[in-house]
Amino acid sequence: MRVPLSWLKEYVDIVISPEELADRLTLAGMEVTAIDYVGAEAPPNSPWAPDLNGPVPPDHIPWDAERVLVGELIEVTQHPNADRLTVPVVGYGDGRSIAVVTGAPNIKVGMQGQKVALALSGAKLVDGHSDTRKWVTLKPTKLRGVASEGMVCSELELGLSDEHEGIMFLPDDAPVGTPLRDYLGDVVLNIDLTPNLSRALSIVGVAREVAALTEQPLKLPEPHAVAEGAPIEGRAQVTVTDPNDCPRFAIGLIEGITVGPSPAWMQQRLRLAGMRPISNVVDVSNYVMLEWGQPTHAFDADLVVDRHLIVRRAAAGETLRTLDNQDRKLSPAHIVVADPSGPESLAGVMGGLETEVTTTTRNILLEAAIWNPQQIRRTAQAFKLPSEASRRFERGIDPELPPRALRRGLALMREVAGGTVAQGIVDVYAQPWQQPRLELTSAEVRRLLGIDLSAAQIADMLTRLGFECEVGVDSVLVLVPSYRLDVSIAADLVEEVVRLYGYDRLPTTRLADELPPQYTDEQQLGENFVKDTLAACGLQEVITYSLTNLATVATFDGTQPDGSDYLQLENPLAPERAYLRRSILPELAQALAMNLRERPRVALFELGRVFEPQPGEVLPCEPQRLAIVLAGQRKPLSWHEADEGLLDYFDLKGVLETLLSRLRIADTVSFQPADDRRFHPGRSAYLVTTGEASLGVVGELHPDVRDRLGLNVSRAVAAELDFDALLDLWAEPRYQTIYRQPVVYQDIAVVAPITVAAEQARNLIRSTAGALLESVELFDVYTGPPIPEGQRSLAFRMSFRAPDRTLSDSEINKIREKIIRRLQFELGATTRT
Repeated sequence: MRVPLSWLKEYVDIVISPEELADRLTLAGMEVTAIDYVGAEAPPNSPWAPDLNGPVPPDHIPWDAERVLVGELIEVTQHPNADRLTVPVVGYGDGRSIAVVTGAPNIKVGMQGQKVALALSGAKLVDGHSDTRKWVTLKPTKLRGVASEGMVCSELELGLSDEHEGIMFLPDDAPVGTPLRDYLGDVVLNIDLTPNLSRALSIVGVAREVAALTEQPLKLPEPHAVAEGAPIEGRAQVTVTDPNDCPRFAIGLIEGITVGPSPAWMQQRLRLAGMRPISNVVDVSNYVMLEWGQPTHAFDADLVVDRHLIVRRAAAGETLRTLDNQDRKLSPAHIVVADPSGPESLAGVMGGLETEVTTTTRNILLEAAIWNPQQIRRTAQAFKLPSEASRRFERGIDPELPPRALRRGLALMREVAGGTVAQGIVDVYAQPWQQPRLELTSAEVRRLLGIDLSAAQIADMLTRLGFECEVGVDSVLVLVPSYRLDVSIAADLVEEVVRLYGYDRLPTTRLADELPPQYTDEQQLGENFVKDTLAACGLQEVITYSLTNLATVATFDGTQPDGSDYLQLENPLAPERAYLRRSILPELAQALAMNLRERPRVALFELGRVFEPQPGEVLPCEPQRLAIVLAGQRKPLSWHEADEGLLDYFDLKGVLETLLSRLRIADTVSFQPADDRRFHPGRSAYLVTTGEASLGVVGELHPDVRDRLGLNVSRAVAAELDFDALLDLWAEPRYQTIYRQPVVYQDIAVVAPITVAAEQARNLIRSTAGALLESVELFDVYTGPPIPEGQRSLAFRMSFRAPDRTLSDSEINKIREKIIRRLQFELGATTRT
């Protein structure tokens, strides 16, 4: 919301600097994000002062008080040597005048008395003749042999807009010789308003806040339109079919207007507030919206059949050509303002072309209404037509405002476009506003804010904000004004109190109660633990979309999935986000492919939910899954180390073994050969618990999957695990004494059929060795001569330790012989010499 201070001062006296006012508003919850000095000079130490020393002028520039003045055309003659140039003589007070040369098409020979913006030699302006925005400092010059000692300025050269088709004329009452900054300069606050601050989407709304914060009186005259025409009754009518769609709809009538440009003062205010002037009728509608916060819409009354406006839902198949000359296909989900012949306006969003105000328009029906906020938001989004009007309707508008806005609009229209205002208005108010009554106690303020305020102090603050208050002994009975739609409970009133009291003045207090019992969120704790562990392994966490599409799933799985197996959104934001995922890997694999195009090594993981439909249930099952993808170089290339190749299955297996070890469940989980078409045969495994429950799959991606994904590496590995099952297995830490006795190491190499998994042999060694075995690790695998074909050599290193003594060779040898016998008997393995 852009708020020119000159406009704001009409409703409240500004007794503090713009910088201090910005601070006050920001601390009260209305953040001022910028202050624009338009023609005016910013204070030297202002944080909002524009950079005037750079090569590119800022959006708004200051005007030199001695060199940019209000001038008056004394005479305009034709340039003797150029048909397209004229030579105006411009007076600027005290009998002073200069001749300038200009090619502005709106300066005509013979003009006299018009007020203009005159820049003298030495003035620093925006270069209006350059293709790029840059500074220019005026100097006396000659154009086609005629001396030009200054310039009559366009809006572009003054930094007001991009308009450069002609020079800017000033109102007739502009005082000649006055510095232009004193006459036209302004300061504009840019306020960032949250959705609950709809009351401040107007000059009047901001004035209420400023008056309350600075304790200045609010100057808010009741709008009045001089109505000299015949009564509107019987000459215009309104029908509202559903009050839930339109709680209030009012129209006024003005006849005999002339459509043309709006006056300079109105155009200047609209520009400062961020709106483009169009015509006097449209500008009045926008002016009232900015001033009071009530959007209005002007219909050409002669094009409305029977001057009868009907508020209804659109019929299926109806169309409306809107003001942007686009045909909009309507449905019963949309509210329209129609006449007996069909839709004439998309309610609260955009008017229709058929009843548009044009230069031939003479009679106006001016509408001001209250619409259902949710309905307006849906319509604006459906047609992608956000506007200043729909922005206000979506957030809610004072239900008592439409008659005021109509009177103000009709009065302004009469002033700038002529015409006669009909007596009265048509006001269909099917759902009258009911004023809320709330009670606020001093104890409640103390409980929520930690400060002691009397009922009288509370009432004073709320009264300054426009609330009606009745003070009791230690409480205040509050009547909420109609423009405060955001206040419905006592806590809302407390928020208003603290805004005026000042958040920065709140004391630091301790909690006046015992802390509630602290409960450990095991789920959150487990998630953080796993994430930290994987990050420590060198992986990066990513978050992919929970929404996917069947093509992405098919790319990874290799077969076209059945859409009925997935939950589908009824109204997806995009076709590629239409289904809830059942696996994380398809989207994570896409992220892998994209990242591999930019870097040589990618190691990603994601912890998130998948969505599995449950037969007979409305809501899906939402288990958590942990997915990992690795691809690319194992280590960064280095001149002093040989290339160690690409990341493979064993790198991923190492990451998972580290995770299982940190979760203290490594002994209860094993890797078993997998049969999954997404993974490479013989290079994939299922993670299985001792109870034969599957935890997920891990392995190298099948070459076909790799090709479909477009991976630019010859090997990529992935895993997807049941995270909930992992957490269920997560074991509590066990602490044991650090033994003083030394470790005894024994190596054993066995030749076993190639079908015997190393993990199977390792588990058999562990179970046979008993409590004296601390660890057993596979350190060598060998195939080839002299090992028979179909067999391989597996070498394990075992570490033994007793808590109470040093183990002897005889004890270790007995355990070793027992292990060898069992390996031979159960696995058909023989020791290798």
